[in-house]
Amino acid sequence: MPDHPIASAPGTALAGQLPVSPNNPCPFLRALVANGYVGGDVVPLSQLSEIVGDASGQTGLGKKKVRVATWMVAVIANGLGPARVLKSATSGAVLDQLRNGPLDKHGGGSRILDATAKVHDEEIDRLASFGKDCKNPTGGIETGLTAKEIETFMAANIKRDGDAARWYYPILMKGEWPVLLKILGKGEGEARYLSVAEVRTLFVERRLPERITARLPKPASP
Repeated sequence: MPDHPIASAPGTALAGQLPVSPNNPCPFLRALVANGYVGGDVVPLSQLSEIVGDASGQTGLGKKKVRVATWMVAVIANGLGPARVLKSATSGAVLDQLRNGPLDKHGGGSRILDATAKVHDEEIDRLASFGKDCKNPTGGIETGLTAKEIETFMAANIKRDGDAARWYYPILMKGEWPVLLKILGKGEGEARYLSVAEVRTLFVERRLPERITARLPKPASP
């Protein structure tokens, strides 16, 4: 028997959730779609940036910065052509059509989620191997990665990809794991860490921690 839950086939829905297209390669966005916080089709950038801002737990200027950063990434997510960027800016991002877009590494990098949106549990175990024992603010010890370990992990991913890695992959990665650390991280300052257990839940079960969902508006029913 496997030690961890196995994800359903790409494009299917888990119990109590909405289906998520395999053409949405972002685990955080997949969780938002699966749990009804946003649709998989056209999502206005104002709505998307507001939800990410809420999830971050930031307030005031900090939240505004998160929203602006989210908008700037989302406006090019479906394509870099002037017409596509204008359409994204005025209508929204199409989350079900992010695959093969400018931000897609085609299963490269961590390799946790491959190009068909299949979750590879052994790659989450590999992620854990870069972590360390971290003190949970609510009590106990768990395996996690601070910003330092995340940098080491991303560098190792680039090295493993070899010639398949593109020059811009390190730039894309800056908008992935470090951002997850900001949103899902526990603790403060240099001690802030990304829980491997929560990463596993995010990828495999498409669920966000309760402390994050408590910040979000009520989702649509599956």
